[in-house]
Amino acid sequence: MNVAPPGAIRETAGKRRPSRQETMICAAIGVTVFLLVGAVPGAVAGAAGFGFTLEVIRRREPPRLRRERERTVADLPLAADLMVACLRAGQPITGALDITVEAVGGPLGDRLAWVSGQLRLGAAPEDAWRSLAAERSLAPLARTMGRAALSGAPVADVLTRLADDSRYAARAVSTAAARRVGVQAVAPLGLCFLPAFVLLGIIPTVAGLAGDVLLP
Repeated sequence: MNVAPPGAIRETAGKRRPSRQETMICAAIGVTVFLLVGAVPGAVAGAAGFGFTLEVIRRREPPRLRRERERTVADLPLAADLMVACLRAGQPITGALDITVEAVGGPLGDRLAWVSGQLRLGAAPEDAWRSLAAERSLAPLARTMGRAALSGAPVADVLTRLADDSRYAARAVSTAAARRVGVQAVAPLGLCFLPAFVLLGIIPTVAGLAGDVLLP
């Protein structure tokens, strides 16, 4: 029976407890909606906005797991290159894994060390690698090594192709992270200026229009 590696990154959806900062952001969004709508409908809409935003945050991936996954994606090309170099130098797969674990470390090193231990205990290679397939960041490695074990394909060749694909994926993750930082930097400014814009811009305009309509 397969046992998941210790500390494996779970990709299943779940709920977590929002931090104090996240709760304050949700409250700010609720207050902003209330100011935009106003009165009783504004209170209802603000409460709904607060609850909806809080639920979205609770379903988001925890930052620690996201950092682990991003590091795994970034380290995978180097790990594949190291394994290829070791295999072509005559090392067995367990020896190549041990050297790679020492060089890479981190969450990826922990997973590879677990696979190496399973192989030394006599586990079937395809079963040992398949245990990593539950993690999205390691699924390509698990599939590649599992297919190579079943088909007898040269492991060094398939790992070389995996390294190239992983480098492309790592660049995509880095680009997405850079864009996310930009959004996170602008969002607090928007939350600060939006209430002032509503109070100084929208409300006086609406009040002036209402005065023109209601007053003779």
